[in-house]
Amino acid sequence: MTTKKKAFNTIILSILSSLVLATLKAYAGVFGHSDALIADAIESGTDFLASFLVLFGIYYSHKPADDDHPYGHGKAEPLVTFGIVGFLVISATLIAYNGIQNLSKEQPQPEAFTAFVLIGIILWKELSYRYVLGKGKKMNSLSLQADAWHHRSDAISSLIALIGITVGLLFGPGFSKADDWAAIISAFFILYNAYSIFRPALGEILDEHSHHHIVDSIRRLEIDIDGVRRIEKCLVRKTGMVYLVDLHLEVDGELTVTQGHKIAHDFKDHVKKEIPEISDVLIHVEPHLV
Repeated sequence: MTTKKKAFNTIILSILSSLVLATLKAYAGVFGHSDALIADAIESGTDFLASFLVLFGIYYSHKPADDDHPYGHGKAEPLVTFGIVGFLVISATLIAYNGIQNLSKEQPQPEAFTAFVLIGIILWKELSYRYVLGKGKKMNSLSLQADAWHHRSDAISSLIALIGITVGLLFGPGFSKADDWAAIISAFFILYNAYSIFRPALGEILDEHSHHHIVDSIRRLEIDIDGVRRIEKCLVRKTGMVYLVDLHLEVDGELTVTQGHKIAHDFKDHVKKEIPEISDVLIHVEPHLV
């Protein structure tokens, strides 16, 4: 199965999960008189919409390079991640606004069954987070990892809602506002997660030099190819699920252009074989100075 197909299957699972849980939360929140659960349903609804953005990003980022996009379309992934962050910010704002509005209103105490609904949701969302995050890391996909954090933020907001509902149930009507406070607190957790997703995506758009583990792996390969004296400079940037590498390769200055060219090609092929997530290597050959 191709990486694209695996990513598609993963995100479709996220879409179906978010749709089912958003519906379940909305019904349980309305009939169980829980503002925190309704707020949670709003968050799951934005997850559902955001997952479609991820689906589009994965499709577009896998389009092959063309005359107008010689480096491919991989930058679509972090751009889509910005859209996901926008959905998270919107959902957090709506949740906080509704929670603050409800603090001034008299509302019935949440029903006990809502707590059990939330326990099941928390377990499911945490499992979904671990599954999607694992797939995102394995495929080196920022947008999939961002989508995973949607599941984690959903689990956290559901946990906070559970605490608020439980406090209200245990201590009676005097603590009925705990449900609304839980919704407000969950909004801040969602905003924090939004920043955690936004920062690496911004780094990718700006070609931030943060892929030191890839650089170290490449440098360890310099002893494998005859004729390579030293890697003088190595720069790595990420585009979509793959990396592009620019490096200066030092060879014996007495070699012919043809010989130096062959060593560079041999090293390039070796790097791409040993580190499959590297899509291309641009090598500048320099004479080794003793």
